[in-house]
Amino acid sequence: MKQRVHALGVWMLLVCFALAACGAPASSDKQQSESGGETASPAKEKVKIGITQVIEHPALDAAREGFIKALKENGFADADIDYQSAQGDPSTVASIAQKFAADKKDAILAISTPSAQAMVKATQGTDIPVFFTAITDPLSAKLVDSLEKPGKNITGYSDTHPETIHKLIQLIKELKPDAKKVGIIYNSGEANSVVNVENAKKALTKNGMQAVEVNASNTTEVKQAAESLVGKADVIYVPKDNTAVAALKTIVQVAEKHKIPLFTGEMDSVRNGGFAGFGADYKDLGYQTGLMAVKVLKGEAKAGDLPVGFPKELKLGINKEAAANEGIDLEKIKPIIEKYNPVYFEKTEK
Repeated sequence: MKQRVHALGVWMLLVCFALAACGAPASSDKQQSESGGETASPAKEKVKIGITQVIEHPALDAAREGFIKALKENGFADADIDYQSAQGDPSTVASIAQKFAADKKDAILAISTPSAQAMVKATQGTDIPVFFTAITDPLSAKLVDSLEKPGKNITGYSDTHPETIHKLIQLIKELKPDAKKVGIIYNSGEANSVVNVENAKKALTKNGMQAVEVNASNTTEVKQAAESLVGKADVIYVPKDNTAVAALKTIVQVAEKHKIPLFTGEMDSVRNGGFAGFGADYKDLGYQTGLMAVKVLKGEAKAGDLPVGFPKELKLGINKEAAANEGIDLEKIKPIIEKYNPVYFEKTEK
């Protein structure tokens, strides 16, 4: 009998525990604190940022670094950044764009015109904000409706100061008054390059010179393109062309071997073996583009309402080592270049 009473007591105790458990409040995202108040909700998910880059070379890499720096310094240090390089392959450019759109990134940075064009197409009909940088002409590339009000949920920074090409061609004429033909190496498949070359041709005609155009559809063709200019061009000009810049070292080799002055369309190529070029700071361009993204991510603006930005400052870069290797006497031309208040680079970055 005692055993039966004992068992009954244990059974009743278990029932009480079960009833108490059933009566406990269900768990929720918000938990009660010891003082009776509610604690904060779990942290929000990290913002997802996609960065697509047509190819890797110093100028584009610097723009990417600047963009990421702006995010980190303005509240998005823990952003989930997915960086993809197409390595110059057009089909890969398109597939990256499609993947980022399918992943529903919170924001996307497209570095270069081909990447931006693919991104606009892939995100059509979505509300994903797209930002571009290192773009020559957003209007001719059909990325924006206007520079003042881009629309299409896209905006960004052009890397071309309105005076860049004009100033460079003028400099060539001043430094090489006897020059008649300027060799231009570019990929005619890049919309930004076509715009640059057309503008250069107009400036050359105005200054009594002629363009000798050579097409290189990929980086393996660049050296051959440069070699084809030997004996045909007095100087070589490499515009802001991603294909030519990615293989700049091969052009530098030809320029040094045959003592042909090499002018470039941006500052990083001067650092890497070009003799002279006007340009902006690509890291700063990327940073300014990043500040645009910060505004949109914080809900302070819509991408399509932010005007397209342009470099505010244009500087002349001179590479002293490249000058010597390309047969240029800097002391002889110093009075000309000094009036531009140039930035000197002592050695070529290897």
